[in-house]
Amino acid sequence: MRITTIGIWGGYPNKNEATSSFLLEHEGFRCLVDCGSGVLAAVQNYTELRHLDAAVISHYHPDHVADIGVLQHAAMVGMQLKEWEKPFPIYGHDRDPAMFESLSYKGVTEGRPIDVSRDMQIGPWHVSFCETIHPVYCLALKFTADGKSVVFTADTEWTDELVLFSKDAELLVSEANLYEKYVGIIKGHMSGSQAGQLAAQAGAKALWLTHLPQYGDIEEILQAAKNTYTGKVQLAKIGQTVEI
Repeated sequence: MRITTIGIWGGYPNKNEATSSFLLEHEGFRCLVDCGSGVLAAVQNYTELRHLDAAVISHYHPDHVADIGVLQHAAMVGMQLKEWEKPFPIYGHDRDPAMFESLSYKGVTEGRPIDVSRDMQIGPWHVSFCETIHPVYCLALKFTADGKSVVFTADTEWTDELVLFSKDAELLVSEANLYEKYVGIIKGHMSGSQAGQLAAQAGAKALWLTHLPQYGDIEEILQAAKNTYTGKVQLAKIGQTVEI
C-alpha cells in the first residue's frame, strides 16, 4: 500500500498547508484519513477528488473534520456532473450522534458507523480500531493489507493499549504534539519521546511524527523521539510517499 502525507499540523494549518491527514492507496482504492482544515485543497495535489473512494474520521475536532462540508459540496457537484456515481462513504464513530449524522448530506455522502469492538473491511483493507485518551471520543486506526499494517494513533496521550494495537506495524504514524516540558501539563497529546517509546515497545519498523505544533523548534520533537526509538523515524513531510 502507498501512504502519502497530506497535512502535518495539529489545531490549525500553517499558511498554504493542512492539518494532519494522510492518503492511503492500494489496489486502485483511495482512502483519506481525516479531513480537517486545508485538506481538501491539499489532497488534490495527489489525486483528483472524483478518484477518492472513502474517508475515515478519527474524531470530530475541527482540525480533523473542518473540510467535511466542502468535501460534501465536491461530492454534490461530482454527482451533478455524473463524475461521482454513488454516495461517498465517510466512516466515523457515532458516540456523538449529531456529528455522525452530519457526515450524511443530501444523498451525496453517507456516514457509516465505526464500532471500536468490530473490525471493518474498507476497500482492500482490514481496519481495526483502538480508543485513545483525548478530551473527546477518538479512535486510533490500523489498516492492514497483504499482511502489512499502518497504524495512525490519531490524537491521544500515552495509553498502554496502543502498544499492543501497534505491534509490528510496518509504519506507525504517531501524533507528537507536545514538547517534553508539557507532558503531564497539556492533556490529550503525546510528546516525541512518548511517540518513540510507543514505536519501540510495539516493534514498529518505522515512525512518522505528525499533528505537530506551530510554535517552537519541531526538530526538538524529532530528537526526543530518537532518544527513545532507534528505528527509522522522521517528522512527517507534506507530499512524502512511502510504499509498504
